[in-house]
Order: sequence, then C-alpha cells, then structure tokens
Amino acid sequence: MIRTSRIFAAAGAVLCATASPAFGQTAPSLSPFFAPAGSGSTAVDEDGFVRRWMLLEPIAKPNRTNQLFTSDYVRKALAEDRPTGIGTQMPKDGQSVTHKGTKLTWHALDATQWDAKLFYFAAAYGKPTYGVIFWTATVIEAPRDIPDAHLAVGSNSASMWWLNGKETAALFGDRRMVMDDVISPAVGLKKGRNVLYGAVINGPGLSDFAVRFVDGKGQPIRDITVGLR
Repeated sequence: MIRTSRIFAAAGAVLCATASPAFGQTAPSLSPFFAPAGSGSTAVDEDGFVRRWMLLEPIAKPNRTNQLFTSDYVRKALAEDRPTGIGTQMPKDGQSVTHKGTKLTWHALDATQWDAKLFYFAAAYGKPTYGVIFWTATVIEAPRDIPDAHLAVGSNSASMWWLNGKETAALFGDRRMVMDDVISPAVGLKKGRNVLYGAVINGPGLSDFAVRFVDGKGQPIRDITVGLR
C-alpha cells in the first residue's frame, strides 16, 4: 500500500555511543534505525524506497539560520565540503577519508524504515548531529532501460542528488522531510549499474531523507535492486 501520510515526524530519545565501533561492527545505538548492510543486492521496499546506503560520518558545518539554505549557499557549501573521491568511485565499508583535518569513515547500512534517519546515525557514532553535512551513495541496479524513471526525494533540511554524475534533484530551504517533496524530470535508469550520490545539509533539529524512483504517473518502480559495489 502506498503511504498517504507525507510528512515524517520524529520522536524518541537519542542513544549516543561513547566511541566508534571496531571495523565490521555496528554501534549498538544504531538500532532500531539501521542495521549492517547485507552482502550483494537487495530489493527496494514495497513502496519503492531505497534503504541500502553507504553513509559518511558527518562533516561539521555550522548552519543556524533559515537564510543559509538558499540555492547559492547550499551549492557553495557542498562544493567546499565535498570529500575526495565523492562522485568518482563507490566508497567501501570502513573506508576512511580525511577532510579538512578530520578523519571520517564510510558505513554500509540498511535503513530499517523508509527514511534514513541521519540524526540517529550521527549520534550513534558520537558525531555532531547539528550544523552538519552528510554524504551518501548507493548503486541502483535496473533490470532493463527505464527511460521514464524520475527521482523522488524528501529531506530535512536541504539536499542535492546526482545520478550517474549528473545533478538530478535539489531541495533548498530549511524544510521538513516530506515524501516525494521534489520529483525530478524523467532522468532514466540505464540497464545495469546506476550510481546515486547525495548530500544533506542540516542546521538545528533532526535530519533524514527518503529516496525512491517513480514512473511518469508517480507510481513506484519496484523491480530495481540496490547494492553498494
């Protein structure tokens, strides 16, 4: 059944880890929002949402006012805080990058719900949860060419998304997470491997995102799979 409620409201306590887990392990406080990603590929969920993601630990980027999330500001901020390798190769689980003197690690995770709750991801690893930029990546595997595929995104707060190296969707302003808040023009999925990168920038408050592909009638595309290679 397609969800009729479009606005996500978060609640509950945050459990913070005191130290990062050893490689190959997951911080206990990631539960119930994430689980370690399985090997190979997985199906999208019944509503077409992508749940398997490579998530980079957040980059500190103090953002405190609504005016900061204009198109110009977001584009500039993401260009300045784009770690090495983003968009040119898929990261690996446990791979670390050093950005502006800070070591950040990629984590392969499955979101247990239709939206990926970034606030809780950051808290689990003892990382900053406010005034941050999250980078994420995944691989969409299409069983055929799908020229009428549209990228549908919701995020809290602003975000930008690139499919196969091309800007595909952008959400600006200090916004709440709304399912299918922005739907791109038809961008198409090619048969086989399609690489999707995204960045979410947040000030105060919770942070999350939800992504799926829909057809020209807004119906979810369910026969694609998701991997991290």
